[in-house]
Amino acid sequence: MTVIGRSVRVRVPASSANLGPGFDTFGLALAVYDEIVVTAVDGPSHVQVSGVGAGEVAEDATNLVVRAAARAFEAAGVAMPGLSIRAQNVIPHGGGLGSSAAAIVSGLVAAKGLLEPDVVLTSDGLLAIATDMEGHPDNVASALLGGLTIAWTVGGEPRAKQLIVHRGVYPLVCVPDFSVSTEHARSLQPESVPYEDAVFNLSRSALLVAALVQSPELLFEATADRLHQDYRAAAMPETHDLVTRLRAAGHAAVVSGAGPSILVLASDPAARAAAAALVADSATSRWDSMLLAVDVRGATVNALPLGAD
Repeated sequence: MTVIGRSVRVRVPASSANLGPGFDTFGLALAVYDEIVVTAVDGPSHVQVSGVGAGEVAEDATNLVVRAAARAFEAAGVAMPGLSIRAQNVIPHGGGLGSSAAAIVSGLVAAKGLLEPDVVLTSDGLLAIATDMEGHPDNVASALLGGLTIAWTVGGEPRAKQLIVHRGVYPLVCVPDFSVSTEHARSLQPESVPYEDAVFNLSRSALLVAALVQSPELLFEATADRLHQDYRAAAMPETHDLVTRLRAAGHAAVVSGAGPSILVLASDPAARAAAAALVADSATSRWDSMLLAVDVRGATVNALPLGAD
């Protein structure tokens, strides 16, 4: 079969992982998106990037989106065509908002769209490839499925369950003008933690599910963490200071993923606005605050008519 000439438009949400206690388990899709238009061509792959990462990310076959698409074509047993990609990136890079997960999922979902209806790639199959490329399933699961996702593995294979978030949850994301390497942040995590801290996080993780899907008034207690955030504080001292200030004021603030961005899960719009004001008044460097909704659809792909953009 050939897919030359087919075009698709893909949109993938940002995501925040961990959400405090749910290390490498919880993910939350957020309504800010990277978007790509992909056309299968008879020639080399080329990527044109606008927005975040323009002039910085690879524009050839080594681009993460192209590499992910190649993995999907390989899984389908179909020869990989060249890909002409136009990308409009909004998700910050190195900010803890799932930019690499979004790129991986973009490539996989684009390949899925180009291959259909001749070959059907399942969500479970895409999740497996995405997890293998990303190294952990939390961000890729929420980027792929949307909403709140709980990720785990069975026999080394990733699984994910999507849940609908209560409409009374109001996310705030605060993004600084500096980044932190995910690899560096993860390297600060110890191989073992005290028994009491493990039990603490188990209880808070269970509570967080209830808070997000049913009882937003429990979000502050449910987002407490003892497993990873304090260990990573040295890599992002201003993030740690702001999270401490926010929580001291009663806001359900956590480090977003590996940081340095901050996620606040408010139970009403006024509390969210107050948290944004606190960050603006307390930060020593520039922070951009985004009042967001929870994305409920995850990655979407739409076939484009022949010759359309």
